[in-house]
Amino acid sequence: MNEVVTFGCRLNFYESELIKEALRKAERENVIVVHSCAVTNEAERQVKQKIRKIHKHDPNKEIIVVGCAVQLDPKSYSSIPGVSKVLGNQDKLKAENYLLGNNKMLVSDSASTALINKFEDRSRAFIEVQNGCNHSCTFCSITEARGNNRSVPINNIIEQIKIFVANGYQEVVFTGVDITDFGADLFGKPSLGSMIRRVLKDVPELERLRLSSIDVAEIDDKLMDLIVNESRLMPHLHLSLQSGNNLILKRMKRRHNREQVIEFCHKVKSLRPNITFGADIIAGFPTETDEMFQDTVDLLKAANIVYLHAFPYSKRKNTPAARMPQVPENVRRERVRNLREMNKEMMSSFYQSLIGTKQSILVEQNNIGRAENFALIKLVSKVQAKSIVKANVIGTESGYLIGSVFS
Repeated sequence: MNEVVTFGCRLNFYESELIKEALRKAERENVIVVHSCAVTNEAERQVKQKIRKIHKHDPNKEIIVVGCAVQLDPKSYSSIPGVSKVLGNQDKLKAENYLLGNNKMLVSDSASTALINKFEDRSRAFIEVQNGCNHSCTFCSITEARGNNRSVPINNIIEQIKIFVANGYQEVVFTGVDITDFGADLFGKPSLGSMIRRVLKDVPELERLRLSSIDVAEIDDKLMDLIVNESRLMPHLHLSLQSGNNLILKRMKRRHNREQVIEFCHKVKSLRPNITFGADIIAGFPTETDEMFQDTVDLLKAANIVYLHAFPYSKRKNTPAARMPQVPENVRRERVRNLREMNKEMMSSFYQSLIGTKQSILVEQNNIGRAENFALIKLVSKVQAKSIVKANVIGTESGYLIGSVFS
């Protein structure tokens, strides 16, 4: 039996389904594919640790390592004991590359986009609508690993969603590297907003559509109108922020400033009060002082960011940020710890505010599901996975809301 061990972003989890299909087409058995991530040094450390653990536990198991970390540094992965093959981002999706006897190292220059026919073991379906990135943030090596922006044609997206809906999926998540840059490379340059409107019109059976990380600087009027007024577009936005200090944002080469973020969140909240926000934050970026870090803390509070992904800055070779004056590692770790502690309090307050409300829940495994605002809720009665139910929120418990289903 084959296994795919996935690290990293939602796009990786989507592509892991393609890899499973490629293994089936290649008629491979007893293979473990480690789908790598290169967003931080810690991510790469965890990937290498997992490879060594697999090999130690079963030295006869064939291990194939694929993905972004391989794309950036294939030799360091092909040399790990137990690794039989490494495949870059384009090559990992092709069945023929998993056949025995092929080259041990296949790393082409760019990644490719693709659609899948089915999705395993999840209550919501992920769809890659875009891959790659045209921007050059000073801390990031993903552009090198994934290539330039490439959008999936709208007709292909609609076809894929129809397949998922026919197979019982009621929620679809759009994923990619920079999804708000969707369409810039397609004929007519359709925007993400115009694509979403077309999808919702052509697939009326789709109950819920959710967006992965978006960039405030790329949100146009069409997308804003949908965020505010379209009930099938879930009231939960995850923002690619990275910092709350304007000078650090400039040094990161981000295209927004703190004022734009706060204004955007306040405007959307005033027009759609049930919306919630998440964000990615890098703590301890080179040259970040205590005062600059405090700007980030203040922004998270001002914008009411509930779902926080906070990480210490990770020095990536061949990036401009790697040549800037570095913040000590212990300071980076302490700032992340402070952010996460603050977020626990904000999350607890948010969950308390939902007690007594009615929520629409997409049920996942073990009677746990997600509300439209992405709150995690445990249901007191057994409900079939993939179904959408209404629930009264009656309390909280260990990071969950507690919900009682009603008809």
